[in-house]
Parts: sequence; C-alpha cells; structure tokens
Amino acid sequence: MDKLKRVLSGRDAEEPGGLSEVIDATSLSWGTRVKGFIACFAIGCLCSLLGSCFLWIPKKGLMLFAVFYTLGNIASIGSTLFLMGPMKQLKRMFEPTRLIATIVMLVSI
Repeated sequence: MDKLKRVLSGRDAEEPGGLSEVIDATSLSWGTRVKGFIACFAIGCLCSLLGSCFLWIPKKGLMLFAVFYTLGNIASIGSTLFLMGPMKQLKRMFEPTRLIATIVMLVSI
C-alpha cells in the first residue's frame, strides 16, 4: 500500500533515511488544511482590523497600528501555507513573474 501511495503521489523512488516517514507523519488531510487556513486567515483579519482601530488612539496608536497590522498581514499570508505547503508557496512567490511584487510586499512589511 505504501508503494502505491508513493507511485500515485509522484515519489516513486525511495527517499533516503527517515525523511519519508517525517513527510508522511506531518502531512495534513484536506479538511485539516482548510480549517487551518480559515483559522489563520481569520486571526490575520482580526489583527489587521484591530490595528486599524488602534490607529485612532493618541500617542501609542501609531505603534500599535504598525505591530497589529504587520502581524495581521503575516498571518494572512501564512494562512496560504496550509493550502499549498511552505515550499510550493515559496517557489510560487519567487517565480520571475511575481518576484518584483514579492520583494515590494516583503520590504513594505
């Protein structure tokens, strides 16, 4: 059964060491991925909204806005890691057609 899983997932060759065990143990089901995405995205939106509300507080409002808005953006971007996986996300972000947008976004954060 394991060999069939490897063939269907594109990992026909045996991976060295315990790496294949780690990959199989850390893979999430589709339902868990969607739940993680929704939770992380909701937290990101909430932090961004709180940051916008903190903007109107005198004196420390600007600092609180910067912190919460940045955390919200990072959480919202990080939520897509649940759907695609970290390596696929990074590969897509740094494709030649998206490179300038990625750099501008990361510098802006």
